[in-house]
Amino acid sequence: MEISTGVRLKVRITAADVGKRVSVRRWNKHAAEGEAFTDTLGVLTSWDDGVLVITRRGGESVRIAESSLVAGKVVPAAPARRRGPAASYAELERIAARAWQPVEREHLGDWELRAAAGYTRRANSVLPSGGPGLPLDEALTAVRRWYADRGLPARIQLATGAEGTHEPLRAELEARGWWPEVHAELWTGALAPLADREAPAVVLSRTADESWLARYQRVGVSEVALKVLGSGPSVWFASVPGAEGGLPTAIGRCVVDGRWAGFAAVEVAPEQRRRGLAVAVMAALARRALAEGASAAWLQVETDNTAARALYTGLGFSAHHAYHHYREPEGSRRKDTPDTPDAPGTRGPVM
Repeated sequence: MEISTGVRLKVRITAADVGKRVSVRRWNKHAAEGEAFTDTLGVLTSWDDGVLVITRRGGESVRIAESSLVAGKVVPAAPARRRGPAASYAELERIAARAWQPVEREHLGDWELRAAAGYTRRANSVLPSGGPGLPLDEALTAVRRWYADRGLPARIQLATGAEGTHEPLRAELEARGWWPEVHAELWTGALAPLADREAPAVVLSRTADESWLARYQRVGVSEVALKVLGSGPSVWFASVPGAEGGLPTAIGRCVVDGRWAGFAAVEVAPEQRRRGLAVAVMAALARRALAEGASAAWLQVETDNTAARALYTGLGFSAHHAYHHYREPEGSRRKDTPDTPDAPGTRGPVM
């Protein structure tokens, strides 16, 4: 139904537009003068019982009473940003998945169930690229069973804030008691400006040697972890050698995949921080990626990693979309299934 509220203001959205990007204006009669109208832009996640839920780019949900709407419309896909390359969520989802692959996977419809003995959430969570081919409750039961058989908690990786992301599924999971463990974002940027920066004394290798792994912050790098770290179309590891054969003062990882170069595991020794070593590592990897034909860059960073976010902003990166790892409800797992804790997150891009 289209509700007219004046000569120009109209509500041109309905419950049939759930899943689309919308812009709405609402009226609050209790607000101070001059502040009665509020605009909200995001994905229409649900419209039930007279309440709309709109999810903004960063993942936060806004509940709006239908009775307060004075205007609303479906808006086209967000234009390409001035900073960084244009890309769809679907493209970046594929690129990111190829850069950090599990050791075991199985498909449930268009959902991909991934496992790697508990090493990182990304490699041990469901990637819902489409529908599961089953009613949702049956699919979630199958997911929980699959991960329980491997001694792992069930997790689903959801994205928000871009065209084609998972706002409706997120609302369905939350209604069933699933809860978010981690909030992060995928950022993109141009590769060439990064490659132009200085990168003295950075050594590149196709493999992660013992010294690189010793600097890597994740505890207990196992054979499974080495398989995940080495996965991807063209993988490079970077190190800044330490003094007198000691541990590297900085490390990083890059996966080149067509036009994209993905950065991860950028870490610097605590006593060597704020000396430009993280930038040097990324610049050396960027030059290698350019030589292989890449032109765009991406990385992932947790929303509370203030230092890393400041660094990447200064390098010309900006957020493309948010992503979240949702975990099964407490008490829904089999009692004989042990919990597998995640390794601690890195101080740089997170995988």
